[in-house]
Amino acid sequence: MSDVRITGGCQCGAVRYAFAEPLDNPSICYCRMCQKAFGSYFAPLGGVPRSAFQITRGQLATFMSSDEAERGFCRDCGTPLTFRYVSTDMVDVALGSLDDPAAVRPVVQYGLEARMPWLGELTSLPGKRTDEGTNRAQLERIRDSNHQHPDHDTSTWPVENSQ
Repeated sequence: MSDVRITGGCQCGAVRYAFAEPLDNPSICYCRMCQKAFGSYFAPLGGVPRSAFQITRGQLATFMSSDEAERGFCRDCGTPLTFRYVSTDMVDVALGSLDDPAAVRPVVQYGLEARMPWLGELTSLPGKRTDEGTNRAQLERIRDSNHQHPDHDTSTWPVENSQ
């Protein structure tokens, strides 16, 4: 076991998890099941032994996307959190649900047959920061009414003041 404790959770904070093992095989999966499960063009995932994975708050809801695979999510906000083949001892966590998602870089891609043909062109699209072109008063209202859980463990939930 590592000295590092890695944590993550859903958008609303109802489900939190932790593990102290390095993620195995961080990946991007483009298969159609992952696209549907994440509502995105791909699913970023990385595995840990089930024995190292612990739900620290709430309860993981699950959906059997096939007889072979179970997907875990938050029943309150819908955030995809886990993927697991029922016949293995590993659980994959959604890399975007980590408290520090930038710390884990994918090393392999799966489901290439379903990858969008234009995906490699995304970095050449024009881009804007979140606060560009948005009314300042609206940004303040969003900030002041934010229901998203912060990217760290909290002793209580819901958090009374998440700013």
